[in-house]
Amino acid sequence: MGANQVRTVTVAADEAGLRLDRWFRRRFPEVVHTRLQKWLRTGQVRVDGGRVKAGARLEAGQRVRIPPMAAAAPPMAKARVTAVTPDVTVLHRDDHVLVIDKPAGLAVQGGTGTRRHLDAMLDGLRFGADDRPRLVHRLDKDTSGVLVLARSAAAAARLAAAFRSKEARKLYWALVAGLPRPADGRIDLPLAKVPGRHGERMAGTDAGRRAVTDYLTVDSAGRRAAWLALEPLTGRTHQLRAHCAAAGFPIVGDGKYGGRQAFIDGVTARRLHLHARAIRIPHPAGGVLEVSAPLPEHMRATWRFLGFDADAPACFLGEEGTCA
Repeated sequence: MGANQVRTVTVAADEAGLRLDRWFRRRFPEVVHTRLQKWLRTGQVRVDGGRVKAGARLEAGQRVRIPPMAAAAPPMAKARVTAVTPDVTVLHRDDHVLVIDKPAGLAVQGGTGTRRHLDAMLDGLRFGADDRPRLVHRLDKDTSGVLVLARSAAAAARLAAAFRSKEARKLYWALVAGLPRPADGRIDLPLAKVPGRHGERMAGTDAGRRAVTDYLTVDSAGRRAAWLALEPLTGRTHQLRAHCAAAGFPIVGDGKYGGRQAFIDGVTARRLHLHARAIRIPHPAGGVLEVSAPLPEHMRATWRFLGFDADAPACFLGEEGTCA
């Protein structure tokens, strides 16, 4: 059946429980979120003949009405995808898992005004697989580093469960303005979204969701800057940025949360100095997968300027003997 015709697609057994919008993203990556919302508002997408919302959970065997797809993607969408795929470095690949080094400045998913994003590149990361890889966690647009993708629905389910159950450990490196006191510790501060001059941001509030971050000062440049190792024990939006700023040592380059204090003399790169350095996660086929990503160039330049070791091993907090 052609792209210009209405189709009906049956929900597979391994897709049961998916939100409708995520099911669409998997099945029809060329359909942007705004178009799907329009189709839902106008009743062009239906499940078992009834109107639904984007967050509706699907069941195996349900039948989803798909409107004509010809206008779903703008001309040259594929060309744009293949052109930007080389920006992504593959750190690990096997039959179940793909781990990439996401560059700073690349959004993971699209949104208003965001046409260039990783989700649009996933077809270029198939490496011969029948399915496009699936996102199982996120990084902020301006954060670089390790990002894990699943190469099958079964692997996605196992990896997502590991993130939910806190079996996955994520290590970040950051440069912060100021010198943390104490040099290591835990930030336990609930976070909630609040409006602000520069758009919505996360802020500490008793009414927020619990957010916990462990930190360790690896090295420092006097009292003006410090290299931190950070491990988030929860996964809130902008958690590390909001926590560091609230604790009095904002991440360098993070004007959104740190204001002027987030910029220090001598550091010419005004970009966010936050990098997902390493991850340790149960592998879907058994065992444990641990992968690390080198610092991006703007952070390497800052590390050289401050006399830090940009090639130091990635050590999870409290486990200095198990460095990647």
